[in-house]
This record gives sequence, structure tokens and C-alpha cells, in this order.
Amino acid sequence: MTAKRLKRKKIAKKLFTKNRLVILNEETFEEVFSLRLTLMNVFVVATVGAILIITATTYIIAFTPLREYIPGYASSKLKKEATELALKSDSLAKAVQKNEAYLHSIKRVLTGDLDHAALNKDSILATKIEPVSAEDLQPSETDLRLRAEVAKEDKYNLFEKAHPKVDLVLFPPLKGMVTEKFSPRNKHYSVDVAVAKNTPIKSVQSGTVIFADWTPSSGNVIILRHNNGFLSVYKHAATLNAAQGDVVKTGEVIALAGSTGQESTGVHLHFELWKDGYPIDPEQFIEFE
Repeated sequence: MTAKRLKRKKIAKKLFTKNRLVILNEETFEEVFSLRLTLMNVFVVATVGAILIITATTYIIAFTPLREYIPGYASSKLKKEATELALKSDSLAKAVQKNEAYLHSIKRVLTGDLDHAALNKDSILATKIEPVSAEDLQPSETDLRLRAEVAKEDKYNLFEKAHPKVDLVLFPPLKGMVTEKFSPRNKHYSVDVAVAKNTPIKSVQSGTVIFADWTPSSGNVIILRHNNGFLSVYKHAATLNAAQGDVVKTGEVIALAGSTGQESTGVHLHFELWKDGYPIDPEQFIEFE
């Protein structure tokens, strides 16, 4: 018999040799429990136990909420919450951009800084200049009729002259003498109305107070936001009767006339009307005198 066979025989004998595991009482040496075992039985039981433990652990990780407590393992709920938070962050970023654009518009209202359109002269130059006869410059009968109709419509439509086009009915903020009219050419985007000191200034339309504070150049200023993106601005007031965030009604007293601020030359109301970042002549909608 070869050495390998003898070695295998010895190993098999050790594996299948029956042994007894006995538990005795230490004081009386009485046998409490005994169990007949072989090394093979111990190996099989240990292997089966390990398989059961691995199976149970895998089930817990895959199908029970306990997997969320395992470091580095992301649950479906956490993934869903992360996705929702990402969407909310995008929405907040867009809201912040809109708010910044709106604040920039308010700043332009306070400072009177407007963007002027820049024209490229190359885009309006003709590539070839051809002589035009006097007959070609004369309007035709169709053109004359069209011009007459347009002139007739413009004569009775005040709203067509506003830029941008608006449909608005406003309550006079106060009554007084207009000392300086609206003039974009002179960069005067308001109407100045001279009145007595402490004359009540009223809201031209219901809206929300978005600014009510003192500024060095314009003194006490209050700005109201109305429907459809309209803004009404009241400057150089003596005192303010409304605060930022207040909701006011049409004709409600929001301030008292005065002469505050470095740019004020007397007791008057500096009134501005804006739509989508563009100034509008208030006298098209309000009679101050």
C-alpha cells in the first residue's frame, strides 16, 4: 500500500471516528449532556450553518429596510428624495434668476437708468443707391385712404400712443399743478406735481408695496406693484404711511407730500409709471389738475 493511500485512510478514519462530547456537573461530576460526534458531522453542520447565515444576510440586505443602515448603500427612498431635492434646487435657481431680474428692474426704476437700442449702421445702409423719380414718391389713392383711416383711429384712441401698449384706468394720486411733464428726451421719466405740504398721496390702483424707504437722492420713496406688471413710484414724500409688504387699495393714503431728498427743489410729488421696465407718461391716464 502506497504512502498516499495510508495517509488518506488515516484522514478518513479521523473524520469518521466517533467521539463523545460530555458536559458534567463540576461539583457532582454527574453527566448533564452528551453528544456523539465525528469531525465530518461537525464540518457538515458548520458548512450548512454558514450557508444559512449568508442566505439570511443576503435576504435582509435585498428585501428589508435594514439595508438602509449599511454604510454606502443607497435605498430607493433616498434616491427618490435626492431626485426631488435636485428638481427643487433647479426650481429655486430659476426663481432666484427671476428675482434678480425683477430687482434689476426696480433698480432701473429708482435710478432712471434705461437701456437704449443700439443700431448697426451697416444693417440700414443700402447696397446700391438708385435714383427715384418724383412720381414714385407720390402716394397712391389707396395709400391716402389708408392714412386717413389710421389718422382717424389715432385721433380717438389715446391708448395707442402709449409705449408699451396698455389698457389701464388709474385713480389720481393727488391734485395740483404740473410743473414738469414727462420727457424721455430730457431723461425725465415722471410728472412733477406741485402741492401743499402734507397733501395726502393716494394709491392710483390696488397693489402691493414692494419698496418703502428713504433714499439720499429721492428722499422718502414708495413703490407699488399692480396687476399686469405695472409699477407706480412716488418720490420726495414727507412721510410714508405704508410699509414694504403691505397690500393697499385704490385711493388709499400711502404717504404725505413733502420735499425730501437731494434732488427735490420744493414741495411736490414726483410720480412715475412703469410697465415691464419701460416708463409710461402718467398724463395719458391721469388728470393731475
